[in-house]
Amino acid sequence: MTKDAGAGVEGSLHSDEGVAVVRIRAYYEAGIDDVWSALTEPVRLARWFGEVSGDLHPGGEFTAFVLASEWDGSGRINTCVPPETLSVTMWEEEGVEHVAAAQLVADGSNTIFELVVRGVPMEVLWAYGAGWQEHAEDLGAHLSGHDRADESDRSDVRLQELEPHYRAMPVVPLDR
Repeated sequence: MTKDAGAGVEGSLHSDEGVAVVRIRAYYEAGIDDVWSALTEPVRLARWFGEVSGDLHPGGEFTAFVLASEWDGSGRINTCVPPETLSVTMWEEEGVEHVAAAQLVADGSNTIFELVVRGVPMEVLWAYGAGWQEHAEDLGAHLSGHDRADESDRSDVRLQELEPHYRAMPVVPLDR
């Protein structure tokens, strides 16, 4: 597991019956409604994650361009239960999709964020782990008043810092 103490983000890599899984856990000094808003409102998403547009209701499809990874693809909202559960299926090309499911838990005036991403290719699991940790850190920075757009010269620096940790991380069976 890798942890960035300043951001309160932990990441781990798993296998669940041959399916690759990334698990991210973060602790944010922000209320659950604020974190939910940052995850679900397109204007706020654009400030830390990327441009998202389309039918943002359960069953609806969307398109997205993700700032950190330059991922350009589509998705579908599977589950949306404010302010606790959000699950989306994402793909760049038909038939190659993964599911990202976020769970928010209020902890007083703070929020515990748990993200499980399933179905990524095993050979690049480390890259998805590092990438989703970077997204969780960007969310934390946004909640603290620092948007990704404020760091346009950042490039791939954080991903390069995380890469050796995630490449060396063991892939362990997913505990339920």
